[in-house]
Amino acid sequence: MTHQDSFTLETAGRRDMHDVTAEVARIVGESGVRTGTVQVFNVGSTGAVGAIEFEPGLERDLPEVLNKLIPPGRDYGHEQAWHDGNAHSHLQATWLGQSWSCPVADGQPLLGTWQQVFHLECDVKPRRRRIVVTVMGE
Repeated sequence: MTHQDSFTLETAGRRDMHDVTAEVARIVGESGVRTGTVQVFNVGSTGAVGAIEFEPGLERDLPEVLNKLIPPGRDYGHEQAWHDGNAHSHLQATWLGQSWSCPVADGQPLLGTWQQVFHLECDVKPRRRRIVVTVMGE
């Protein structure tokens, strides 16, 4: 069986991080799948999803580390072509990934005690994001 649903979230722009665990768990629960896999996908090339301990320190640390690894700058080819200030946003989101998956067990995402599903806005502007959740299994 395959079930797909989506939800939207409004972001405040660069570095805005959201805990989307409850939405993902809701969709998995509604799917009727007891054992399988859930995939979470950010529609758009400058937002990322993954799993982390969603707490204030890491909510600050993850974007800071990304900015050290892939800092804003004018030397990127994308920036030279488009002059929109978000080349690093594309690269950061690609490095983290626009999709994430995990097992489904007993009708719920199989997450550790300190593991939550997050969305990170890498773009420089606020965005309305559509997150697609696909649940596969039996």
